Amino acid sequence: MSVSVVLAGGGTGGHIEPMLALADALLRRGAIEGGLRITCLGTARGLETRLVPARGYDLRLIPPVPLPRKPTLDLLRVPGRVARSVSETRALLRELSADVVVGFGGYVALPAYLAARREQVPVVVHEQNALPGLANRVGARIAERVAVTVPGTPLRGAAHVGMPLRTAISTLDRPVRRAEARATFGLDPGRPTLLVFGGSQGAASLNRAAVGAADALTAAGVQVLHARGPKNIDVTVPPRAPGQAPYVVVDYLERMDLAYAAADLALCRSGAVTVAELSAVGLPAVFVPLPIGNGEQRRNALPVVEAGGGLLVDDADLSPSWIEEHVIPMVTDPATLARYAEHAAAAGARDADERLADIVLEVAR
Repeated sequence: MSVSVVLAGGGTGGHIEPMLALADALLRRGAIEGGLRITCLGTARGLETRLVPARGYDLRLIPPVPLPRKPTLDLLRVPGRVARSVSETRALLRELSADVVVGFGGYVALPAYLAARREQVPVVVHEQNALPGLANRVGARIAERVAVTVPGTPLRGAAHVGMPLRTAISTLDRPVRRAEARATFGLDPGRPTLLVFGGSQGAASLNRAAVGAADALTAAGVQVLHARGPKNIDVTVPPRAPGQAPYVVVDYLERMDLAYAAADLALCRSGAVTVAELSAVGLPAVFVPLPIGNGEQRRNALPVVEAGGGLLVDDADLSPSWIEEHVIPMVTDPATLARYAEHAAAAGARDADERLADIVLEVAR
């Protein structure tokens, strides 16, 4: 029996990565069962124009429907934009003979949900954040099934499945890959290792605090792998003296699996994908939630922190002295790290892609 699955998750990596992880899981099912068609919806302005074709999936573009955060004259244009986008999406669903629409939130998901309702195509919603966005709040009202990453996410009828992750992450064995990973980044094989990153673009406050603590970290024997962000070329650390612990600064980490394998502890933001990946691989973290927005990053990290898998510090409180006082004792104590790692792993989910694939195919059939 042929099944046509339409995935709507464009815009940011937080929507696209779980969408592609689900697509990979569905593709593995299709190789076994046959007759599975996967199509991704996106807009011309999102990262999906690069990421989706690079993974080998069919991408169809629809008009975006950005929603103003504040009442402005632009709000008056929203109904017309929604109507146009829904109309084009309905035509695509008919062309694709869609059996199910799976939405991950954002600009693409809202018109996809509304078009699916009018075409009587069942909907599955996946919410990545602990605090749902508008599109998924609307989608959850008409969905056959709702899946969430964080327990307690306030969506009606939601089932906790976790975050769909790339198999390079979900199958990672950190101890087995540690020596290879540290060699890849020019790190010593046996030193305690701190990974610092602030998302794909870096984070200025994390950069400042980590660089300010560089001397204290390396003096304590802690080596650092620091992804500063490609635009933050002013973030530098002088070369360490011979025999000192290395402090390696890179623009961007293409191989997050190896970065996680190299590390004993992470200092990072708490976006939904980051939190899910760290807990899935059992890497404890000091989470520094982004201090803007609706507080979703704090909510994302809380379940892992409350389970004993990491620490939480406000952005305004993060400083070189805070790192000296809290991070250095943590990363240099193997027993403490092992305890945090065990609790982080217990809070994670490695099979969310397969669990969500089960739901999607059940609804489609």
